[in-house]
Amino acid sequence: MTDQRRRTPVQGLFWRIIAINGLVFTVGTLVLALSPATVSSPVLLTEIPVLTIGLAMMLAANTLLLRRSLAPLDALTALMRRVDLLRPSDRLTDKGNGDLTDVIGAFNAMLDRLESERTKSSAHALAAQEAERQRIARELHDEIGQSLTVVLLGLKGAVDRAPAELREDLHTIQETVRSSLDEVRQVARRLRPGVLEDLGLISALNALATDFSAMSDAPVTRRLDSRLPALGGEAELVVYRIAQEGLTNVARHAHASRVELSLCRQPGGVLLSIVDDGRGGPINEGAGIRGMRERALLVGARLSITHPPTGGTAIRLAVPVQDEGN
Repeated sequence: MTDQRRRTPVQGLFWRIIAINGLVFTVGTLVLALSPATVSSPVLLTEIPVLTIGLAMMLAANTLLLRRSLAPLDALTALMRRVDLLRPSDRLTDKGNGDLTDVIGAFNAMLDRLESERTKSSAHALAAQEAERQRIARELHDEIGQSLTVVLLGLKGAVDRAPAELREDLHTIQETVRSSLDEVRQVARRLRPGVLEDLGLISALNALATDFSAMSDAPVTRRLDSRLPALGGEAELVVYRIAQEGLTNVARHAHASRVELSLCRQPGGVLLSIVDDGRGGPINEGAGIRGMRERALLVGARLSITHPPTGGTAIRLAVPVQDEGN
């Protein structure tokens, strides 16, 4: 019963406006009643300026008070326009505006709830994606890779027994199968970063840089600090995947001649940085970049993609570490 009788924000705002208007008109009436100014009937020309000034003062006071009371609505509207669930959103601060406090609190709570739900749904989706990547990688390695290996062994025996006029053709087929086997292994390695699990994050990033240089012919300057605080398996996977996607984007779109990949300690955490000297330009946030932002949110990291004054693109991922001293 108490909840039904409680005043809603709309009702509170309504009564606030009524109170402001009532206050202004009451004060205006008292001023006219207590001042020496009088109004004749009919109104004399000399009394018109007095009435005009009084009306102007009442309208000005009413406008000022209403503007101060409704000012948080402008800030709330601006916040609504810039909210993006893939970026950490700011919150509207409560400055004691009475009945609008409930509106501000409800909107902030809604943002908290939406960001939490988005993070949870992204975590489930990315976990399913990683599981599917691992399944496909195992099938590529265990089934297709082994089948191609058997074919290679069979071709080797066929080459040894084949007449001289057929050996050159069989050698060509053998090299084609061997190249296909290498490609299958590279795809499986990109899908499932075994080096990350076996040798750690620094080795995995070194392997990424090597693969990138072989694919794009652009040299990669590596600044990888081996004395990093413990990130945990999930955070390391996020760093690896974002570095992988960032380097892939550079290879596909940037046309860069030089790339710098760095991972270093910073106050409160770790900073991953990928900077190229490519063509830069407006950032088109497709599925790849949105996926990077979703991964960053999983570990509370902050992702920024900018264009330095010198040209190119800079991708930076700041990963917080809670217990840096442990």
